[in-house]
Amino acid sequence: MTSSGRELLKWLAVILMTGDHVAKVICGGYVPGLSEAGRVAFPLFALVMAYNLAQPGADVVKSVRRLAVWGAIAQPVHALAFGYWLPLNILLAFALCAAAVYAVSERRWVVLAFAAVVLPAFVDYHWVGVAFVLMAWAGFRSGRPLLVLAGFVPLCLFNGNLWAVAAVPVAGLLAQGQWRVARSGRAFYGYYVAHLAALALGAALLA
Repeated sequence: MTSSGRELLKWLAVILMTGDHVAKVICGGYVPGLSEAGRVAFPLFALVMAYNLAQPGADVVKSVRRLAVWGAIAQPVHALAFGYWLPLNILLAFALCAAAVYAVSERRWVVLAFAAVVLPAFVDYHWVGVAFVLMAWAGFRSGRPLLVLAGFVPLCLFNGNLWAVAAVPVAGLLAQGQWRVARSGRAFYGYYVAHLAALALGAALLA
């Protein structure tokens, strides 16, 4: 994946995630087309994350820390928007994914037990999300694309549909290109919190 290709995939995932959240919070839970497209957001985010963590010199601990901090900030707003505290938001799920990657790469098996076995019960996408990122990371690191693709099997079973597989051709078409797109940096984290706050306010006004 090129750097600009990864940025484009993240921006696309942001759009799909936002549409899915609008459907859930504002439109009663389901909007034809919008909700299905939302199933593509997680695998796009996860593939980019796994690829980044698989690169030599990747600071996995820094990723865990950043995701955990922003996830903690977002959680009260997430609960306000969606009306529940569990499962916890996707940033905390990705923090666990990164922790699992760290545990495997450093052979910290106790950490892996918590990150991949115990704590996924409390976050979005549960064990399937952690397994998907781990398999994608291992596939990118070893150069085995079939291992990356294998992660879609439990993900589709978890979703109850095949929409997540659409991330494969999308990533295949966009990830290798050179695109003029703004780098998201930490803007995504702020946007995540802000869009949840906007949705919570919108739902309250509509009620």
